[in-house]
Amino acid sequence: MTDPIAWPARGVVAVVPRAGKLLVIERSQFVRAPGMFCFPGGAIEQGESEADAVVRELLEELALPARAVRKLWTSVTPWNVSLCWWLANVQPAAVPQPDPAEVASFQWLTVAEIRGFSNLLASNLEFLAAWERGEFAIDGLGRLS
Repeated sequence: MTDPIAWPARGVVAVVPRAGKLLVIERSQFVRAPGMFCFPGGAIEQGESEADAVVRELLEELALPARAVRKLWTSVTPWNVSLCWWLANVQPAAVPQPDPAEVASFQWLTVAEIRGFSNLLASNLEFLAAWERGEFAIDGLGRLS
C-alpha cells in the first residue's frame, strides 16, 4: 500500500496555553499513532501558510476557532517530517469539541502532567526539552518547572 503523505512532509503543531496549562489530545484509533498523546496539529496543505494550517487544524480536530500568534520552534521527526510549532490563542470560554475521526479526547495539562504520559509522542518531549533550555518562551505560561 502506498503511503498517502508526500515526502518530505511538513506539519504544524498548535501550542495552546490556558490558565497555566497546555491543550493535549489523545489521537483517535483512525489516524497515525493511534492512542498516543500530543499537542494538536497536522499536515500543511499545498499552498497553505503555516499560520493558516494551525487555525485549520484546530477547527478540524477540535472545532476551536483560533488565532496563530507566532512560530515558537521547528523540528524534524525521525520520519523526516518537518514540524513548525506555533503558539495559538483561543477564546478563554471556548470548549473543544473533538472530531472522533481524529481525536479520542482532550485535556488541559501542566507540563509535569504531560511528561507523565508514557504514550506521549517523542517530538512533544523534544519540544518541552527545548522550552526548558530557554530556546523560546510561551506567552502566559511562565517558566517551566
